[in-house]
Amino acid sequence: MAPRLDFSDWWAKDTRKGTPVVVKMENPNYSVLEIDGPDSAFRPVEKSRGKNAKQVTWVLLLKAHRAVGCLTWLATVFWSLLGAIKKRLSFTQPMGSEKLGRDRWLFTAIKLFLAVSLVILGFEIVAYFRGWHYFQSPNLHIPTSTLEIQSLLHLVYVGWLSLRADYIAPPIKALSKFCIVLFLIQSVDRLILCLGCFWIKFKKIKPRFDEQPFRNDDAEGSGFEYPMVLVQIPMCNEREVYEQSISAVCQLDWPKDRILVQVLDDSNDESIQQLIKAEVAKWSQKGVNIIYRHRLVRTGYKAGNLKSAMSCDYVEAYEYVAIFDADFQPTPDFLKLTVPHFKDNPELGLVQARWTFVNKDENLLTRLQNINLCFHFEVEQQVNGVFLNFFGFNGTAGVWRIKALEESGGWLERTTVEDMDIAVRAHLHGWKFIYLNDVKVLCEVPESYEAYKKQQHRWHSGPMQLFRLCLGSILTSKIAIWKKANLILLFFLLRKLILPFYSFTLFCIILPLTMFVPEAELPVWVICYIPVFMSFLNLLPSPKSFPFIVPYLLFENTMSVTKFNAMVSGLFQLGSSYEWIVTKKAGRSSESDLLSITEKEAPNKKSQLLRGVSDSELLELSQLEEQKQAKKPVKKTNKIYHKELALAFLLLTAALRSLLAAQGVHFYFLLFQGVTFLLVGLDLIGEQMS
Repeated sequence: MAPRLDFSDWWAKDTRKGTPVVVKMENPNYSVLEIDGPDSAFRPVEKSRGKNAKQVTWVLLLKAHRAVGCLTWLATVFWSLLGAIKKRLSFTQPMGSEKLGRDRWLFTAIKLFLAVSLVILGFEIVAYFRGWHYFQSPNLHIPTSTLEIQSLLHLVYVGWLSLRADYIAPPIKALSKFCIVLFLIQSVDRLILCLGCFWIKFKKIKPRFDEQPFRNDDAEGSGFEYPMVLVQIPMCNEREVYEQSISAVCQLDWPKDRILVQVLDDSNDESIQQLIKAEVAKWSQKGVNIIYRHRLVRTGYKAGNLKSAMSCDYVEAYEYVAIFDADFQPTPDFLKLTVPHFKDNPELGLVQARWTFVNKDENLLTRLQNINLCFHFEVEQQVNGVFLNFFGFNGTAGVWRIKALEESGGWLERTTVEDMDIAVRAHLHGWKFIYLNDVKVLCEVPESYEAYKKQQHRWHSGPMQLFRLCLGSILTSKIAIWKKANLILLFFLLRKLILPFYSFTLFCIILPLTMFVPEAELPVWVICYIPVFMSFLNLLPSPKSFPFIVPYLLFENTMSVTKFNAMVSGLFQLGSSYEWIVTKKAGRSSESDLLSITEKEAPNKKSQLLRGVSDSELLELSQLEEQKQAKKPVKKTNKIYHKELALAFLLLTAALRSLLAAQGVHFYFLLFQGVTFLLVGLDLIGEQMS
């Protein structure tokens, strides 16, 4: 309890004068009052009286009412959760629907670990009720004489204690210390990045260019000489978003004779091909220099698509190439904000813009993704761009110097992260990068857990493939030694390999293990203070997301299973490492959706929404909205994720074991983390994919 700052005694001590006066009254109805000092009569009189039985009863009833209210609230939440689970399971795909493939080893290991944990928990419960409380303290007293052995089961339990203390605890301690060291190193790296971001904000550091970079006083007419820019839109079966992307790119503010738009369609659905062709024809009739390309054989995925487009003869006439995925909508001034940085900077190979998300507030999953991506762009990309002139290309919303692409070997089909591949090879050839945090391109993040999980699997398996392939090139390159160290130690090992390794191993494996092996118990600061501090740093670029700090921390630990599995698959070249699945789009930022939003917010500003849209097109949009409303609702199927469910039961088992040992922080962390794994395993987060 905090000390009371009461200076009355001190004040009275200095001002006290005279002698105390005692007044005695003969009437027994009056109490005796001793005046000690001139201000004593004005002090509150402390009354001490005992509580009667009626008061105690009312206090107990009040506490009981509060306890019943708390239990009722917990029961309501639990019942609602069961109802949601029952509703989702009613349209669940069979258990075999998830393609485990060669990743079954991880699921098998988790199931084996769960089975062993249940057996050990059974021993612990029996020991608890029989009074064998040896596990309550790490300093175990293990019976050695036969007189202390009560039964055969007691003998087996004592043998387990000896085995645990002598053979199981030491390797767990060693592994936990190793993971804690990795955890602290990664935390220091994260802290340094945040300090670098603060320094950039404080000094207001950002790339700049001349106000009129393309002005040519020797030229005739307007006096401006714009470079030739090629704009590519790679897509594959993008029914929901193809229209918005083509529309936004075709409205870029750039001379029409100095720009060419390539729509690179890899769709295998003929109906989608026809829709994209019609959209291209519509903009071509409006005077836009746009062409449609379709490959008969879809090899190499996106890298093969871009490589095929760059092999066209007319590409030689262009100096720069801008790339936008199908759900990206650049603003009309995008090229005028990015291309000028190349002028008078012959060493510059890439200008990368920031992503901003139209559906970041759609559900809890999109909010959590927004936290990660805001930190990636605001902190990682910006700091690396300012201090190192190197960062990983994000695959879209960027402008490349075509000469840099050609000298670096062009697009290669050897990994599923062709963007990171070309960035590393360009860096090894001496090209510099610029990141523009103020130039933002609208896009969307996955709204379903299934789409997000597949995206994260590709994003974490591809870097490990690339690390195996380019390690030799990095070591033999002519760049500075500190650049080699940055590529190997920070870019690949620390941020792509160590992060998913320690996150999964420390919080999903070692922590549950320590509940059954208390000799290797993790300290509270490892499972509480440091993770909360790191989550706090991650939320700094998106301050509106601070209420989601606890769900973010729990969800990141949950995603560590997918990231660890992807990392191992890419590092050891397992079958799933070469899997490429196009991320499912919802089309939230389509023109029809924007039209409906604008009609609600500003009914009289309809003409300001679509730039250059005719009345006939608005009629088509209204007809499209009527067709959407007339469609019958489609029942959406849910999936069950084996690994997440197995880990959920494992963590809940460990939580029950920590409850027996009365470990408060460990119990709550394991309980909430297990519930999070359960919700994710039952696909109760994010939207459902029909």
